[in-house]
Amino acid sequence: MSNQVKLNEIFGAKVFNDAVMRQRLPKMIYSDFVKVRTGQKEMTQAVADILANAMKDWALEHGATHYCHWFQPMTGLTAEKHDSFISPLPDGRTILEFSGKELIKGEPDASSFPSGGLRVMFEARGYTVWDYTSPVFIKGKTLYIPSAFCTYNGQALDKKTPLLRSMDALNKQAMRVLRALGEVEPLSVTPTLGPEQEYFLVDRKFFEQRLDLMLCGRTVYGAPPPRGQEMEDHYFGSMHERVSAFMDEVNLELWKLGVSAKTQHHEVAPAQYEIAPIFTTANVATDHNQITMETLQKVARRHGFVCLMHEKPFAGVNGSGKHNNWSLVTDTGTNLLDPGTTPHENMVFLVFLCAVIRAVDKYGPLLRASVANPGNEHRLGANEAPPAIVSIFLGDQLTDIVEQLAAGGAKTSKQGGSLKLGTSLLPPLPKDCTDRNRTSPFAFTGNKFEFRMVGSSQSTAGPCFTLNTIVADVLMEIADVLEKSQDVRADVQKLLKQFATDHARIIFNGDNYGPEWVLEAQRRGLPNLRSTVESLAPMLDKEHVALFERQGVLGRHELQARTEILYENYSKTLNIEAGVTLEIAKRQILPRCMRYATRLARSIKELTAAEADAPVQKRELHKVSRLIEELSGAIDALEKAVGKARASDTTLSKAESFRDEVFPAMGAVRKIADTLETLVDADLWPLPSYAQMLFTR
Repeated sequence: MSNQVKLNEIFGAKVFNDAVMRQRLPKMIYSDFVKVRTGQKEMTQAVADILANAMKDWALEHGATHYCHWFQPMTGLTAEKHDSFISPLPDGRTILEFSGKELIKGEPDASSFPSGGLRVMFEARGYTVWDYTSPVFIKGKTLYIPSAFCTYNGQALDKKTPLLRSMDALNKQAMRVLRALGEVEPLSVTPTLGPEQEYFLVDRKFFEQRLDLMLCGRTVYGAPPPRGQEMEDHYFGSMHERVSAFMDEVNLELWKLGVSAKTQHHEVAPAQYEIAPIFTTANVATDHNQITMETLQKVARRHGFVCLMHEKPFAGVNGSGKHNNWSLVTDTGTNLLDPGTTPHENMVFLVFLCAVIRAVDKYGPLLRASVANPGNEHRLGANEAPPAIVSIFLGDQLTDIVEQLAAGGAKTSKQGGSLKLGTSLLPPLPKDCTDRNRTSPFAFTGNKFEFRMVGSSQSTAGPCFTLNTIVADVLMEIADVLEKSQDVRADVQKLLKQFATDHARIIFNGDNYGPEWVLEAQRRGLPNLRSTVESLAPMLDKEHVALFERQGVLGRHELQARTEILYENYSKTLNIEAGVTLEIAKRQILPRCMRYATRLARSIKELTAAEADAPVQKRELHKVSRLIEELSGAIDALEKAVGKARASDTTLSKAESFRDEVFPAMGAVRKIADTLETLVDADLWPLPSYAQMLFTR
């Protein structure tokens, strides 16, 4: 019981949450702020000043000396500029102040953040604006204020702003649909999110011996170890004590910050793990996921580990994703994607289900673009991740209902029944109506959709605001019809039949990993956008620009800027990886291989002098010498490819050159080097092996 009391005291201890506000704010001010937060009232200077003063006093009691607007620029990371509460007086003393103006708005130097052409270098002003829907919290000695980030003209420079806009759009259109369906109690609809975060832990001593891990987050070299994940003994496996101690501290840190870390386990690959929270509103979940990633990395170093968030840090074993569990919930607590026991009779559920189906099929390329980055390119389509083909898994029950809708109307729902295990020692289990499909990129999992394509290093904001926007747009179509309807039920049935018929191609309940699905998807007309570069192109299609503008999420210039930034990021990432590949090859691998060849040559000379033939040493020297020559040639080819890519005229042509020429050239260098790793003396090889990094705990 004492442990339970302690946990209750710890959770949210560093968060200026509703419980704290009710204690510290006048009732009228707290009531006004709740109305501001729910969009029922505008924030006033008087309310902001009282809030700021209460936050300052609370923060000082917790040892804070500074505050910062914490925001999420287009780097995909977070940013913060710290200011102290100190305000000097004319007589040389200081007082501690924090005004409502400072709480609501900050002004960082914005010139060095990616803007995609929205601003030029000499126009440095950018504004951070308090997101009062996400709680303020304390880390270290600083009060963190979750914020949006925009240009002087109000254009989004971050990932938070379009997320908040998309939540507004989704709420507006979902409420129109609910009202048209006769639902009068709900006042708002909010997307919820529960991102499952995968990551690797490697011993810090090995990390610091590998330039590729330090600069790229992934290994650009590494021969396969004798043992990988083929024994299937890692998934949900027992935890090493050192890893358990790390996880215990991570949980405590997160709970103090109000992050409801719930689940932790060993993942499929050796040295791979997962942490998952309880669901919350999408923007808070995005903030919490950023906090989770930062906490994992910070605490890992205290335990002698380094936490790797890259989507594919090690070739040949599973990479890491971030499974975004997404749903829609009303302010009255109703999950609009909960089918209930008789989903064929649940009209609200069927409308929202079919809206999601239509949105994913109609705008699948946008969902693919939302998860495009260089790291995810290694993972999508591999044996642990869905392919780059967007499809939906519904399971037996819902697929049957959708087929009934296409035929004219749903009249029955398949039930799960019970599962008997063949022994009286175990009770029968209630059986779910459908199995799970871990190979699907977008799977229905009971009362939510699991978007499994998101990469482990990515912010959840981009995939989430894309999903919110496309669903909002389809809900707008539905609302436009139903609001003019003379017979809502009949028109709903017509829409459901149309959607079920038109979008049957997007539903696939089979094995997404199998090569047969690639051929079947092609037959169905579903795009397979394998590379980052080709998957970004649809973002600027006319209909997609119109979509984002129609829903008020991103303007044309904002969307163009984001596309430009993503292309630039792709080229910059591959440029760094190519540079690291060259440096390690020329300054570490080649010299050590030559030293090994010299050692072999000396051995041959000594044996020859002793009148021995040394056939093994001669064959080994010939093999190593040939590979050294091939490696030298591959290095030259990579240098040439990098030079050509860097000289490209446009952002797009540069990205294409890195994809088509630099990336394959890097692979050619690696293939030779990895072969040499299996031949050269272990005491000479300059890099820690995969076996050391994956199995040392």
